[in-house]
Amino acid sequence: MGAEPQQLHAVFFPFMAHGHMIPTLDIARLFASRGVRSTIITTPLNAPIFTKAIDKAKKMGIPLIDIEVFKFPAKEAGLPEGCENLEEASGHEFLRKFIHTSELLCEQLEQYLEKTRPHCLVADMFFPWATDTASKLNIPRLVFHGTSFFALCAAEIINRYEPYKNVSSDDELFTLPSLPHEVKLTRLQLPEDLWKYEESDWMKRSRLIKESEVKSYGVIVNSFYELEPDYADFYRKELGRRAWHIGPVVLCNRSIEDKAQRGKPPAVDEHECLKWLDSRKPNSVIYVCFGSTAHVIGPQLHEIAVALEASEQAFIWVVKNEDYEKSAEWLPPGLEERVKGRGLIIKGWAPQVLILEHEAIGAFVTHCGWNSTLEGISAGVPMVTWPVFAEQFYNEKLIIQILKIGVPVGSKKWSVVASTEYMVKRDAIEKALREIMEGEEAEERRNRAKKLKELAWKAVEEGGSSYSDLTALINELRVYRP
Repeated sequence: MGAEPQQLHAVFFPFMAHGHMIPTLDIARLFASRGVRSTIITTPLNAPIFTKAIDKAKKMGIPLIDIEVFKFPAKEAGLPEGCENLEEASGHEFLRKFIHTSELLCEQLEQYLEKTRPHCLVADMFFPWATDTASKLNIPRLVFHGTSFFALCAAEIINRYEPYKNVSSDDELFTLPSLPHEVKLTRLQLPEDLWKYEESDWMKRSRLIKESEVKSYGVIVNSFYELEPDYADFYRKELGRRAWHIGPVVLCNRSIEDKAQRGKPPAVDEHECLKWLDSRKPNSVIYVCFGSTAHVIGPQLHEIAVALEASEQAFIWVVKNEDYEKSAEWLPPGLEERVKGRGLIIKGWAPQVLILEHEAIGAFVTHCGWNSTLEGISAGVPMVTWPVFAEQFYNEKLIIQILKIGVPVGSKKWSVVASTEYMVKRDAIEKALREIMEGEEAEERRNRAKKLKELAWKAVEEGGSSYSDLTALINELRVYRP
């Protein structure tokens, strides 16, 4: 008899932000559930996000996930000591410093890979240098962008053809050429660095990310084929990228405890929250949440509050702790008392997956971050789209134009730091809330969303498209020879 095959070892290195760490943990759990030894690299203050879930997985008989902790040199790079997560501050300068500091992890990564010699490295897009680091040791590097095929295709087409140069004003629509659908954007919906300052740090970093992706072994995509088949095919065939769709990875969380404890500890007792939802009729509650990184200014919060009250719809609204502490500046006096019973304001982190999956939820007001978008799709919930930055304006086009399960609130400007100039007014918000909940078209959107939910769940079951793609990737890594 021949020797036992060596156990596959995959190393996962997520960027230090919840929107990147949470899906990476889910991906590591998927690999581990298939018998792959999985190690997650993180920093000391981010480690607790992973430890609880890993301990629970071990108790359930999935003992193959470990954590490797790297020192994060915040102080050396001019960041506040103890600042190890992108969500701990905001603004362009902080973002620039934070990404620069993450580059200083390169040496620790190389030493770790040399010592352990894993069979692959799944590294975040924000670590473009990881491709060369892994290549030195003949280790295949897989890129994790954390977004959709559609967004990846749109970004590549914009970089390739620069269609934003064909318009005479910032709010004039231009078409993205070559895509399977006619998709239009304005310059305002793209980062200013892209169309105003071609040699900015952002542009240089974008080029490095693209180059490292092309040189890498391939791309892991948290999506499923049936959701965006035209763009999965376009990305692989027209753009020539190697990619495996393995999502929605959130669906590996099956128990109430798993769903409630993704990310930070929830600011509300999940049982109390579900009890409140149990008292509502099916499809009657609007869930409002802008994710972990988007910063909503006080005047905009005021407009949302007024619109929620005027809409007469039941709602759950998640407001960041630091914003709620300043609520005297933006919350209309007496609003919480007036909407008592109809509205629930959660201050801090919410058990989003549990909430979205409840039958009482009828719509989701979202910033269109891909994790939130896919969680909404997996729960069969139509969306009011309110993109802020990153690839969110692309995701909005997918939700509204291609999947036809959303209503736009009218967000016009891509911006890391929000201003009052492009604020969405209360009338537009109220109109979108009514449109997503009431009438024949709302029912059609809801039906389409429910069908996508069914397809999402089928994709991750044994024999489904995502299950099979993950099997193909693992089998390929088993026989990989540099």
